[in-house]
Amino acid sequence: MKYQSQKVAQAYFICAMALFAIQVLGGLLAGWVYVSPNFLSELLPFNIIRMLHTNALIVWLLLGFFGAAYFLIPEESEREIYSVKLAYLQLAILMIGTLGAVGSYLVGIHGGREFLEQPLWVKFGILVAALIFLFNVSMTVLAGKKTAITNVLLMGLWLLSLLWIFAFINPENLSLDKMYWWFVVHLWVEATWELVMAAILAFLLLKLTGVDREVVEKWLYVIVATALFSGILGTGHHFYWIGLPSYWQWVGSIFSTFEVIPFFLMMSFAFVMVWKGRKNHPNKAALLWSLGSSTVAFFGAGVWGFLHTLHGVNFYSHGTQITAAHGHLSFYGAYVALNLAIFTYAMPMLRGRAPYNQVLNMASFWLMTGGMAFMTFVLTFAGTIQTHMQRVIGDYYMDVQDSLSIFYLMRFGAGAAVVIGALLFIYALLVVRKDEVIAPGPSHKASTVAGE
Repeated sequence: MKYQSQKVAQAYFICAMALFAIQVLGGLLAGWVYVSPNFLSELLPFNIIRMLHTNALIVWLLLGFFGAAYFLIPEESEREIYSVKLAYLQLAILMIGTLGAVGSYLVGIHGGREFLEQPLWVKFGILVAALIFLFNVSMTVLAGKKTAITNVLLMGLWLLSLLWIFAFINPENLSLDKMYWWFVVHLWVEATWELVMAAILAFLLLKLTGVDREVVEKWLYVIVATALFSGILGTGHHFYWIGLPSYWQWVGSIFSTFEVIPFFLMMSFAFVMVWKGRKNHPNKAALLWSLGSSTVAFFGAGVWGFLHTLHGVNFYSHGTQITAAHGHLSFYGAYVALNLAIFTYAMPMLRGRAPYNQVLNMASFWLMTGGMAFMTFVLTFAGTIQTHMQRVIGDYYMDVQDSLSIFYLMRFGAGAAVVIGALLFIYALLVVRKDEVIAPGPSHKASTVAGE
């Protein structure tokens, strides 16, 4: 770690991991409700469990992005963060807003729009926190060195913060409501977040492989161009059946097909950089997470997204377990695994440790990735059967759900593996044995610390 202000990232990462644990435990609980529908139905209804699961996911991923920015921007800009106090204030606002939202959900107060259920005061708090963040990092970058990584990262973070304004627009017309809703949800996860992902992945590969910066930057700009080109009009695949003009069926189908390209490029980019790299970096776990993130993102967001994005297929499959299969694998690959990669890379430096117990960390990767892959296959089979029985034959919805019970039981088992892997990851990263602590002294060179 080269700059003292980078330490603020540790607080963001720890808060993110706490919410990560809550998110996967909430997901496991929701998975059991599919197996036993009346479980906790009066004490904690399913819709509240789902809110906690999805909202915790969004918030901890954002905390990871913000922490990553506070960690990598000083190194890229070659100067300290503009204001560490503002960074901690932003974190406090976000955590108070998160606790306020959870408390509201538990007593039945929510907006009713998936992912955007937060009470109005929480939405304003998030907006204030985002403005503080944008001011802080922009002032840091403007006063320091400019690089392709910081340029792309700032573009992604500025756009995702500005798109949050659409969360406040809630028209009475249902078609308009869903249109503006997708402006936030789709343009976050399939456009602006892809820019953030590409920038963080580029930073990690630059540090872990030793490839020349010029090579990394060329790849980065190509990935960003394809992500924005395909992602913006690719929003149309959500407009098929919500009452918007029929031309969106063609626009959405065509540009959604192109959405596979940036994820394929990111996967290719990661493996080519490792192949060209000449640096034997001690933090093997961070490299595993980086490669795993780009690979699983390609299959989850790219391949599984393409499976049901064409309007002729989507007419039958939308809203089935195929959607759930795509959503779980794409979020895990593109954003969960990427955040865990930057945590794995940065935390040893932030805590002054050698590359900790990497075996446990890498075991957590295989547990989570294997569990998520199995869950995806199970939900894909369930969704295919559901599509045929419900949308083609016309069977009653609840009869179809009863027929899928064996798949939901297998999905719960896969979820248990993911939870065990997540808890193992947190344990491997945060629990320190005395013999792993780096004592100060001339005998410890920078290269012994993961990341240097």
